[in-house]
Amino acid sequence: MFGKTVKETGCAPASNRNPKILDIKALDIPDVALISPNIHRDDRGFFSEVFREEWLSAFGAPRFVQDNHAFNVARGVLRGLHFQRPPQAQGKLVRCARGSILDVAVDIRAGSPTFGRHVSAVLSAENWRQLWVPTGFAHGYVTLEPDCEVLYKVTSLYNAESDGGIAWNDRALGIDWRLRPEEIILSPKDERHPLLADAVTGF
Repeated sequence: MFGKTVKETGCAPASNRNPKILDIKALDIPDVALISPNIHRDDRGFFSEVFREEWLSAFGAPRFVQDNHAFNVARGVLRGLHFQRPPQAQGKLVRCARGSILDVAVDIRAGSPTFGRHVSAVLSAENWRQLWVPTGFAHGYVTLEPDCEVLYKVTSLYNAESDGGIAWNDRALGIDWRLRPEEIILSPKDERHPLLADAVTGF
């Protein structure tokens, strides 16, 4: 034999018995979606479809042009809150392939009934969830454990002139990052972001 035969376990995990590829649900801000792909496991490991274009058909069917991959060494690394101004605005499809993060999306669309509100979700290698963050939202995440790898697709290439941000600790946003302020690790750039009330967003 040229390959090792996989031993059947007799009782497949629930994800294997589910004919659906995934579960998709809108969050409290309906334009933001939480996506839960299935994982098919056996003695070799697992296989999972992590993206299909049709999955987001109900959310505008975005076209992705770039994949990003970030590694975060420590617990408490916070990246955000970031956005790009139109016409280079970015939608993001975010997942965590190693470790766990709290992922946050803040509505920065002027005139939106949910302007200034946010939604959040824990994304981890264990729960295998993804968060769809559309344009018009500021996005950020904090690592909940060391050695986290975060992957995300974006709908527009990075553009330095369109780059913007909001202070992670803007009290008006009321974000619970689940860590004490002294545990947060920021880049010098992220330390200088303005409050939402002072930010020029373009939305």
